[in-house]
Amino acid sequence: MLKKLSILLIVSLLSFSSWAAQPRNEYVRIRTDYGVSIIKLYNETPLHRDNFIKLVKEGFYNGLLFHRIIKDFMIQGGDPDSRNAVKGAELGEGDLGYTIPAEFRDSLFHKKGALAAARDENPDKASSAAQFFIVEGETFTDGALDSLETLRMEGRKIPAYQREVYKTIGGVPYLDQRYTVFGEVVEGMDMFDKLENVATDSNDRPLVDQKMEVTMLKRGEVRRLEKELAKAKES
Repeated sequence: MLKKLSILLIVSLLSFSSWAAQPRNEYVRIRTDYGVSIIKLYNETPLHRDNFIKLVKEGFYNGLLFHRIIKDFMIQGGDPDSRNAVKGAELGEGDLGYTIPAEFRDSLFHKKGALAAARDENPDKASSAAQFFIVEGETFTDGALDSLETLRMEGRKIPAYQREVYKTIGGVPYLDQRYTVFGEVVEGMDMFDKLENVATDSNDRPLVDQKMEVTMLKRGEVRRLEKELAKAKES
């Protein structure tokens, strides 16, 4: 009996250790005048995840603008120069004096709702430390995806399961392996859909400033969210 109990205890401890070793997911809340969105940060991109969390906890993003919006493409924000920027000023060149090395993962792609890091044209494709964008994109046919593979993706083939996403949900496939994807919207995509349609000037800056407030979800909020997401997945 004692031997049986010892074996059960060891199995339980091993199971707990395996569970405890799994990195927990972190989530951020983005609030604008159009609503609230929740974004899951990917553990597969730890450099981007940790940098983003650091800035969010410092309150860096609060009061910054979504300064560049292109319908059927993406919504960009996080330029430090956008804080209190005068109306009509061209934005997008602000930075924090450092970059984040690219963290390309074959399984992370620019589907609608993806969170990706902006960058300049540096040869290493290193990311801006602060600026990011949310993918809106559009849906594609198989023929259009075939053409993209040939003309804009240097012959790189889009995996079958990603093709299905690009054909149904949509996105921007030609950005894959060019910009680091490090999260995705899991709740409140409608907020970005509304932002996508605001009026913009010739530099794609909204005519009315679109300020953001970005905060971390607390552990209790994360538990409730993950239960809701699990239920939604089952239904």
